[in-house]
Amino acid sequence: MIDLHLHTTASDGALAPAVLVARAASAGITTLAVTDHDTTGGLDEARSAADARGLRLVNGIEITAVEGTRDVHVLGYFFDPADSALRSFLEAQSEDRIRRVKEMAEQLALLGAAIDPDPIVSQGRATGRSVGRPHVAAALVAAGHVQTRDEAFERFLENGRPAFIPRRGASPDEVIGIISRAGGVASLAHPGLAGMDAILPRLSAAGLHALEVRHTDHDAHTEARYRRIAAELGLAVSAGSDFHDDTGRRRCGLGQITLSAQEFAALEARRA
Repeated sequence: MIDLHLHTTASDGALAPAVLVARAASAGITTLAVTDHDTTGGLDEARSAADARGLRLVNGIEITAVEGTRDVHVLGYFFDPADSALRSFLEAQSEDRIRRVKEMAEQLALLGAAIDPDPIVSQGRATGRSVGRPHVAAALVAAGHVQTRDEAFERFLENGRPAFIPRRGASPDEVIGIISRAGGVASLAHPGLAGMDAILPRLSAAGLHALEVRHTDHDAHTEARYRRIAAELGLAVSAGSDFHDDTGRRRCGLGQITLSAQEFAALEARRA
């Protein structure tokens, strides 16, 4: 089985990279991609664990781009993590994530739900961990302002809620170019959630290689729709569970959303 969308503690997943690989192996997954948000920090540990178990680990990442006021997530596969332009770009992404955490903390203080952002920021800088709203949500729980992370998002952190701070960053077109120039393949993550079908022809013209047609939050009708759009635009397809955790708003089952070997080969063939 092949799952190309998994998260670890290098960003907002609950499992360390080696633990995630072990869980994936137990679920019958033989090829996987760790796709942490705006960081490759979990790849080395995941690769060692995958090699030890005879699994194939594909270099992966999920980069957040900005389209207007909306986040657009672009998955990257098969790229060179040491590419200098990619590394510089990810450093800038990290700094913007830290800026956003600090501004959310300032807004929460004004709302009477103060948290200390310093441990989040210092851990991110010391470890290369990609920080963001899930870590702010955890701080809100720890401070007793909410009972769960889900409540933190619903009351404060979702787009349109009082402590939401918009992201600044590159357009999806630019992100596609960065992934491509690093020798990678770019796939638009969970397009059914993004709700931005109008820009798909533009992204295809900018070099997008694939659409993530199978995803935990895509039903059969949504999958069929994006398979049709991918075919119309001449794009490959990708698939993944988007696993973060076993509980809460990001829960999903490992081994339930997979890509066929034929589709994987077609995706890999898009490499420059």
